[in-house]
Amino acid sequence: MTESADILLRRIEAIDTAAADNRLRAESFRRMAEGLRDVVGTATSDDGVVTVVAGSDGAVKSIAFGPAVRTTDPAALSSATLRVIALARADAARKQAEVVRSALGDTTLLDRVLAEDRRVFGDEPPQEPAAIPPRVLRRVAPVEDEEPEPAFRSRDAW
Repeated sequence: MTESADILLRRIEAIDTAAADNRLRAESFRRMAEGLRDVVGTATSDDGVVTVVAGSDGAVKSIAFGPAVRTTDPAALSSATLRVIALARADAARKQAEVVRSALGDTTLLDRVLAEDRRVFGDEPPQEPAAIPPRVLRRVAPVEDEEPEPAFRSRDAW
């Protein structure tokens, strides 16, 4: 074989290898996309009163309350629900990160994102809300000398 034919043959082999690699990568990305779509995060409050399931997009799929909800202070229940929603979303994000890690291998950027998630959604419970003073509703008496507007006014043209 001539040298130019040898070079051409090596180029064809390199193109075939690159095409096979691209097919493998495309299949890997397809599996990763399916895995990301199927991820759900779940979290339950420490006392078991609230359980939340969040989807891969962070949307809340369900909220379930345990029997102790009847005896839980509404402000505490609200705070716990918001916290558990955040934890379920963080769990979904961590699971998505693991799907990406398994598909792409160990990545420094992914580790930084996970560390930031731990910092933001750490295990410290939020501060309990301060006691909210009851709102005072004042009723304004209607003005006696005004006549109510009729619902339908006739027009001169009718």
